[in-house]
Amino acid sequence: MPQTVTGLVLTYNGERLLDECLRSLDFCDQVLVVDSQSTDRTADIARARGARLDIHAWPGPVAQFRRALGMVTTDWVVSLDQDEMLSPKLRQSVIQALGQERIDPDLAGFYVNRRSFYFNRFMKHSGWYPDRLFRVFRTRSMEVSAQGAHYRFRPLGPAAGLAGDIIHHPYSCFREHMDKINYYAEQAAEEMRGRGARGGLARALVHAKVRFVKLYLLKAGFLDGRAGLINAAFGAFYAFQKYIRVNEARPWTGKGGD
Repeated sequence: MPQTVTGLVLTYNGERLLDECLRSLDFCDQVLVVDSQSTDRTADIARARGARLDIHAWPGPVAQFRRALGMVTTDWVVSLDQDEMLSPKLRQSVIQALGQERIDPDLAGFYVNRRSFYFNRFMKHSGWYPDRLFRVFRTRSMEVSAQGAHYRFRPLGPAAGLAGDIIHHPYSCFREHMDKINYYAEQAAEEMRGRGARGGLARALVHAKVRFVKLYLLKAGFLDGRAGLINAAFGAFYAFQKYIRVNEARPWTGKGGD
């Protein structure tokens, strides 16, 4: 018989694209939105789209996903971020794959590609594409982990692939990208401090240079035009901030001298 499926979205102040995100999941048997106490229209949009809404303070990505998955009662999950949506081709691929009368019982799920827009184009290089992600999975055949602010799903068994892309609009402007860099760098620095990693100015400069070379040259960011150059510069700044913050022990007081 055809499989049952839940569309799962974790949210926080995601009103910008949430309606489009949820619309791309409207073929699912149910849509579950777990919201981390948004202060914008996120909850209203979720309710208007008929989603099941759970509001819970953010405990970190792993704990929040575990909470969300504990509420899922269907065979399968399609997981999207609040700034993502299924392309028409991927949507049809999911419907076709999960609409089969029989699916290999050992199959943990499906990998999909993610195509992201930055500045003035969808990035084709810079390490941004195909950005293969495990986002369609059996409820109990996935393990979630996190490094810093970034989460990752890992299949607990064999996995296949689906045609089409997740469409991703991560930033609405440069200011938003800078805000994300600030958040991610602080999360990464805290994790590094926790495992005893060393930072400092010299390491920050070296890692910033390496990051720029990797994104702009090794990952062919130069083929993404101005967007590739800007992204590589922001990536270098992120690496610099991460390593320079590791040794930051206390808030600045304004006291002291040269």
